[in-house]
Amino acid sequence: MKIEQVIHELQKTGKYMMEYGLAWGNAGNISARIDDARYVITASGTFLGELDHSDFAVCSLDGQTPPVAQKKPSKETPMHRAIYETRPEIQAVLHASPFYSTLAACSSIEIPSDWFVETMYYLERIERVPYHHPGSLALGEAVREKARHANILLLENHGVLVYDVSIQEARMALQTLEMACKMLITAKQANVKITALSPEVVNDFLLHAGYKPRRNWNVY
Repeated sequence: MKIEQVIHELQKTGKYMMEYGLAWGNAGNISARIDDARYVITASGTFLGELDHSDFAVCSLDGQTPPVAQKKPSKETPMHRAIYETRPEIQAVLHASPFYSTLAACSSIEIPSDWFVETMYYLERIERVPYHHPGSLALGEAVREKARHANILLLENHGVLVYDVSIQEARMALQTLEMACKMLITAKQANVKITALSPEVVNDFLLHAGYKPRRNWNVY
């Protein structure tokens, strides 16, 4: 897509995230790849629900200084850049702090992937990233270390990082994560035991159900 189309899709995504409780305030930042060498990311301090065309900055994957005329990119660019460099098929990265997902990231709760169709696919692999200060190079490198092994990262005591092959798929993964975390925590509060699917059923679904092609994790 052209950069104007990418920005338009990110604007819609930011509004969607705010409307459906996947983001709040000016917390969070979102980006999308433009081509092999560049990506566009929300500017520092922007409000995801009201993104203007000028609220984005173009960044280079080679670390070159962005154009002076544009706004300052989000300080979380080290995380985004690490994902795009490590996973060339990834087209979009969403960083946010949804309530239930962030609660999970601030605890030792394990998020199940064996509950229903979307969790089996989108939550197949989740990794935890130890706390590093937001925007730091240390956090970027910690994300790089985990990026090959999962499409969802729980940033401990911080939030979540979700990335996928399109903006739409990344948005779906984020919403699935928040739904599963909400179900998990609500069930614990209500003392409801959720019946999980067997590993055999999950594996058969991923391989043969035709929902979506299973990711080939061995290539990362």
